Amino acid sequence: MPSRETSCPSKPSRVVIKLGTGVLTTGIGQLNMQRIAAICSQVAQLRAQGVEVIIVSSGAVGLGMGALKLPKKPREVCKKQACAAIGQSRLMQIWQEGFNAHGITVAQVLLTHDDLRVRARYLGVKETLKQLIAYDTVPVINENDTVSAAEIKFGDNDTLSAMVSSLVEASHLFIISTAPGLIDMKGTGEIVPVVERITPEIEAMAGGTTSETAVGGMISKISAAKVATKAGCGVFIASGTEENIVPRLLAGKAPGTFFVPSGLKMEAKKRWLAHFQRPHAVLSVDANAVRALLEQGRSLLAVGVTGYEGRFDAGEVVNIAGPDGTTVARGKVSYASEEIPALAGLKSDAMAKLYPQRKRLEVVHRNDLVLV
Repeated sequence: MPSRETSCPSKPSRVVIKLGTGVLTTGIGQLNMQRIAAICSQVAQLRAQGVEVIIVSSGAVGLGMGALKLPKKPREVCKKQACAAIGQSRLMQIWQEGFNAHGITVAQVLLTHDDLRVRARYLGVKETLKQLIAYDTVPVINENDTVSAAEIKFGDNDTLSAMVSSLVEASHLFIISTAPGLIDMKGTGEIVPVVERITPEIEAMAGGTTSETAVGGMISKISAAKVATKAGCGVFIASGTEENIVPRLLAGKAPGTFFVPSGLKMEAKKRWLAHFQRPHAVLSVDANAVRALLEQGRSLLAVGVTGYEGRFDAGEVVNIAGPDGTTVARGKVSYASEEIPALAGLKSDAMAKLYPQRKRLEVVHRNDLVLV
């Protein structure tokens, strides 16, 4: 099995560092100031070497809980949102104080899933981050838990950090938490140093979290690694309790797990379709259409469409499923759901007669489609 030293470039140009609540605090509302200062010093070291750094920081909800003296995370969404609102300003203040010693300015960026799902907003976020980096700041990103109930209930910053890594085309993603790496619990009981490919066996090693303030666990970290590695980003999972963890990981001299990036890097628009969407509707297609999509790289034509589930407008992203219900692709559909019954099964010449004014007869053009 290859070592981390031979599995990743030694001089990354842009990295994303995700820090979990457990590594930033010593308890509910109790920040680990010594560790935060150490992370700031490590980031300063990287920047001195010409590396651009983006931080994805958890901790707002936990800080809010501490300020309100809550022993457990509230179940009610509005109370979680209130904790996030109280804690977020405190979190940013701590980060700026930590970087003041190095003359570095931080920039707060709060995101919801819609900010990355909607194409125009996705591109806007990308340009903003690009400009913040050009201004020589360190963007500190968190989910906008105060306004997004879905992000509090189902979201996690592991996934967000992978999406950010894909968005900014980072060379490395560091997922730093209390977990020392991926542990082979059913085998050696030791940390798996390198994962060449995320297989079902690798996913079976993951477990959840029992923390009162954290969200996710190794399951979410493996899921994040799948997204980031497909974007050509190498992923480290390691413990923030290790001294000088980030530079030691890059040098291959610290315990942790490295996930090797995919050799075939997906273009930006395809990544957006594959990983930044939550389609609520499905187009059903026949076996011939599945073969055309998977084996020939073709567009989805009406002749292969057999039906749909869920309502959608033209221009929305939908899943495309074969006869057995398995999702095979995802793409931006050219027709609204109410038009599907009339066009399903039609050949191109019949489509042209039915829609003489349409410039595009494909139901989903191959440029707006990605296999999943």
